[in-house]
Order: sequence, then C-alpha cells, then structure tokens
Amino acid sequence: MFLSLSILISVRLIAQPTGLEIKMFKVGNLHSWFSSLGCELEARGPLGDQLEGLNWPAQYGRYDNLAAKSMWIGATDYVDPTYNNTSFPYKVVVAGTRTSDPKRMIMPVEFKMIGKFDHPLVIVDGNPATDLDYDDRVDEVDPSIPSDRIIINKLNSSLGITITRTLSAYSQENHDNFFIYEYVFENTGIVDLDGNVVQQTLTDVVFHFQNRYAFGWVPFEGDWYPSNNITWGRNSINHTIWEDPENGDPLRATYVWYGPHSQSIHGCEADWGLPHPSEGQALGHPAYTGIVVLHVDKDVDDETNDPLQPFTTAHLGSDGDNLSFDQYVPSIMATYYENMTQGHPEMSIWEEMQSSGINCGDQYGGDPGGYSPAQGYGPYTLEPGDNIRIVFAEAVAGIDFEKSTLVGNNWYNDMGPFDMPGSGTTSDRNEYKKAWVQTGEDSLLQTFRRAKQAFENNYEIEQPPPPPSEFQVNSGGDRIILSWNQQAETDENFSGYRVYRAEGRPDNFFQLIFECGPGTQQAQVVNQFEDVSARRGFDYYYYVQSVGVNNLVSSKFYTMTNTPGYLRRPAEEAFSEFRIVPNPYHVRSRGIQFDSVDRLAFYGLPGFCTLRIYTERGDLVETIEHQDGSGDELWNSTTAARQLVVSGLYIAHIEVTRDIIDDDNGKVLFRKGEQTIRKFVVIR
Repeated sequence: MFLSLSILISVRLIAQPTGLEIKMFKVGNLHSWFSSLGCELEARGPLGDQLEGLNWPAQYGRYDNLAAKSMWIGATDYVDPTYNNTSFPYKVVVAGTRTSDPKRMIMPVEFKMIGKFDHPLVIVDGNPATDLDYDDRVDEVDPSIPSDRIIINKLNSSLGITITRTLSAYSQENHDNFFIYEYVFENTGIVDLDGNVVQQTLTDVVFHFQNRYAFGWVPFEGDWYPSNNITWGRNSINHTIWEDPENGDPLRATYVWYGPHSQSIHGCEADWGLPHPSEGQALGHPAYTGIVVLHVDKDVDDETNDPLQPFTTAHLGSDGDNLSFDQYVPSIMATYYENMTQGHPEMSIWEEMQSSGINCGDQYGGDPGGYSPAQGYGPYTLEPGDNIRIVFAEAVAGIDFEKSTLVGNNWYNDMGPFDMPGSGTTSDRNEYKKAWVQTGEDSLLQTFRRAKQAFENNYEIEQPPPPPSEFQVNSGGDRIILSWNQQAETDENFSGYRVYRAEGRPDNFFQLIFECGPGTQQAQVVNQFEDVSARRGFDYYYYVQSVGVNNLVSSKFYTMTNTPGYLRRPAEEAFSEFRIVPNPYHVRSRGIQFDSVDRLAFYGLPGFCTLRIYTERGDLVETIEHQDGSGDELWNSTTAARQLVVSGLYIAHIEVTRDIIDDDNGKVLFRKGEQTIRKFVVIR
C-alpha cells in the first residue's frame, strides 16, 4: 500500500504544476521570468525551453544563462500531520529543480508585481509597439518603492513554514544587471491550502538553494558546438569565493561561466567565450553568472548578519542529484538533507580543474548534466512564530555586446598584434580572446558590490528621471516623426532627452540621432524629432530616454519599439494625383478590398494638409490632420463620434496647411490654403 502511494505521488510530481503563474522583469538589461512556485523549474518558463531566463545583454537575442532553480527546506525529527502524524527523521519539501507539488508541498498563496510606475504607452503608426505590453504586467503602482519593480511571492509548505519571497529589479544603467532576493521563512504552522495550523517546534531547519546556470544556446543560426554533449550545462564551470570580512572584501559569492569544450570545432583552448566560426559575429557566451550573499540572520533572536553563512556551498550534479523526489519516502528525504548539509568542499570545481590540469569544462566529473552551485543556510531551531531572513543577489556580467563583436571579429581574422585588457599586446589570438572573456569575472564582482551597497542602503540608489509615459512613431513620406509627452519633465532630476535609432532589426546597434537640453546643440527641451535621414526601403527602430542632471538616463527598454517605422509613399506634387480607393466602397466586396472591413485609402495627398469629409448635404463627418509628409492616409469609415458611416455620397475636401517647397530646385509645389475636392460613394 505504501509503495503504491509512493509511485502515485512521484508520477504526480513529474506532471506540469497546476496554478503556475509567471511574471517577468524586463525593464533593465537583465531579463528573466519568475514563477509563483517559489523557484523557476526547468522548462517551465514562458517559452517552455530548457534553457530560458537571466537573458543578458537583453537587447541582442536570447543569451539565456539559466536552466533551473530550486528551493529546498529540511528539518529533523518531524511529525507530519499531513501523513497520519508519521514521524520522519528527516523531513524535506522541495520546489525544483524539476519537481514540485503546489497543492500539497510548497503551495503558492500570493503572487503580484508592484511597479514604481507603469511602462509607457509606445505606438508605431497607430499600433501598440512594445514587448512590455505583454511582459511587464504591473498589478500595483507605488511611487514610493526604491526599485523599479518588486515581485512579492508568498507560499505555505507542508512543513508548516510560510515563505515570503520579495524580488527587486532596477533599470538604472549601473544596477540593471542584478536582482535582489529577500526571503523570510516563518514557522506559522500552516500545512495545507485550507490553512490548517499545526503548532510544532522545528529543529535543525536548513534552507537550501540551487541554481543551474548554463551557457551555449546562442541565437545564431546553425550549431557550431557539440550539441550532443549538452554543451550548455555539461561544461559550465563553478567557483566559490569566501573572503574574510575582517581581512578583505566580505563577498560570499558563487559564480559560473562557459567552460571551453573538449569537442569544440575550434579545440578546447580556442573555445573560451564560444566564438562563432564566421565573420561579423559576437562571441556566443562571454558572460559570468552567479549569486552573492547579502544578509543571513544569525538566529531567530539575532537579526545581525552571520558571516559564517551559508554553511553549505556544494556543487551538485544537475541530473544525478535532482531527478526524483517524494516527500513521504524517508530514504529520499535523508539523501536530500545530506546534500543540503554537506558543508564546504575543499576546492571549487575551478580550483579542482586547475590543480588536476583539466582545461576543458566538460571533462570534469561524471554527471551527464554537469554541476550546479548550491547554498545551504542553517541549521536553525524555529519555534512557532519564529522567522529567519536570508538575502542574496543574482547577477550577470561580462564584456558588452559591442566589445564581444569586436573581439570575435579580431579573433576570426587573426590580425595581430591584439590589444590586451589594461595594457600590452599579444600575437596569440586565443590568448587575446580568453583574456577579454575573463574580464567578465571582475565585472561580475563589481556588480556584486553594487548590489551589496544597494541592499545596505535600504535598496535606495541614485535614480534617473522616469521615461516619457507616451512615445509615438509615425512613418511619413519623406521623414519619420517621433514625439513623446512631457510627463518626465516634472521630475526634479530631469535635464533633457536623447533619441536612438537602429536600422533593420531591433537587436542591431542603436545610434544616437538627437538630443536636447542644456549642454547639447538643441538647448531648448522639445518633445518631437523628425528623422529626415531615414532611407526608403529600410526599417527603423527607436527609443527615447530621459536624461537626468546627474547624467543618468531612463532605461531604453521602456520605450524601445518592436515594430518598425519606415518611409511611406512619397507625397505628390499636384492635386491631379489625388484619388480615393476603393471608390465606390461596397461592403460586399470587402474580400477584394483592404483587410480592414471598413477601410478606405486617400492616395496622392500633399505631404501636409487637412482632410475633411462631408456628407452630400454638407454635414462634417470627420477631420483628419495629415502631417507626416507622406502621400497617403487611411480612414476606417467612422465619424468624429466613432459611428460607422452609412451608405451615401461623400465629399473629401483637402486643404494644404503649409507651403510645400521642392528641396531640389526651390519650386513651390503647394501654397498654404490651396484646396481641392473629390467625391466618393459608400454602399452598405
């Protein structure tokens, strides 16, 4: 009977968790997803990919660094009220890396996101044009929070411990590549979704986190790495630093990077950073990823930071130590508890590799999925009502995308001598590339220190002004017109604006094309820019940033467009070209007209005019301001009162709103006030 129940539970845990909710941080340069389950299970993200999350640098495709996370909680000598008061020598409950039971083990009860402000309205040619409409779902707006976004995730567990996970993200450019995780674990005695409370003192309580970081699933076409050897996990290299707070920088951190692969087509030594075997490409994965411990309560009665925590810094097999779990099988829970409390290894994986002469990441150990860093905190005794707070930050850093592209191309072309980081040169292209990739370690440690400083300052950091709350891009015939509202200008830190543009793709390099405010060529602050340098036949993507007097700028991700602007049909030079299509408009012929059921097009317009539509007896139906410099305008057959027009004869009246002059020869094409009319028919 016990065996059957065990098998039933194991089968249930493998299934997709019910009640799963996902929220995302996407306002800074580090993008990731978070689950209401209290951790991010493998292949349970928005796309369902095995490698998904911690995407950095976020603008340039899917440089994901995360495969899975877990949160395990264990105690000793536990009488389980959810299992006939059975006494277990070790009681463990888990969420992740692959299994979870949100109905009976670790159970979500609250999951919401709070924003300092909501993301802006971004419109391109009348349509929503920002990923944040889908990926930045703010449940509450609270201007008083110190970070841009906070996720609050509350869960109960069958162990009687309530978990409150608070996640914080910034968009400020020097703090936008880390998240801060704050956990409060309280012995509330709530053991199920019904809220039943069982008071019990918990002994030897351990809180354990494991993060499976992985690299190598890059956004380029084709596989130039040994995909059959799980390159994105098997060769990840782990390292832990633990510096004495009294004799150095008190960083307690574990981090991971892409280890060169023995089966790489380049060879192990040349594989640092995962270089692409063709010109014009950035390195596949030069980033470093990891966590830094910020605070751990010494005890339930002592909230000062314990420099001796975590007391476990293990590296667990990503496959062998995480494949199965059952919260009612004593031997399984004992094994998990043993992993959670194994203490500190004598050396990290990186140190072991160096001491044994191993150069390739995939040649270490025997776990087919590689190894994941883990931290265990405790052990604690929690009486009813007691709680423990644990805080750490998670970050990704390395050489930026532009530098990664430069290094990748220099390596590919083997055009030495190569400039090394800091100073000096080398003629060895592999030494050059490796040295630049390894600067990511220092960048990550610097990021850890910034996160630590932010936490120690109660999450307060120096902030830029907010972005404009509305940004519009309108494609014209000879220019693309950008406009934004003035809301950011009410911030006391506001100084001006900067506008950036990318050609062809939104993941291309953006170039500064306009700025205004003190110290710029356009000292007066304005809220519009006309891009007259756009070329016909090309797509353009934009973002606008607010600039602060402290030189900090609002995040580009708030206003970055995901739909292109482009030059439309050029304006005409004479009224003779003006026509209305279709004419007549017949509702029963919609299948051979425009996709929109009620759309008419006005072609051959002057670039700047007012279009007024009247009924046959002279009643004004609608007024359209055509000011984008193009030669066409679309109308969805609605009146100014948003009513659909009825069958009948209509008159389109065109009045030029400004003098229009041919730039090539200075000839006046239209004078302000010139007019013409056309008639058209609507049949319903």
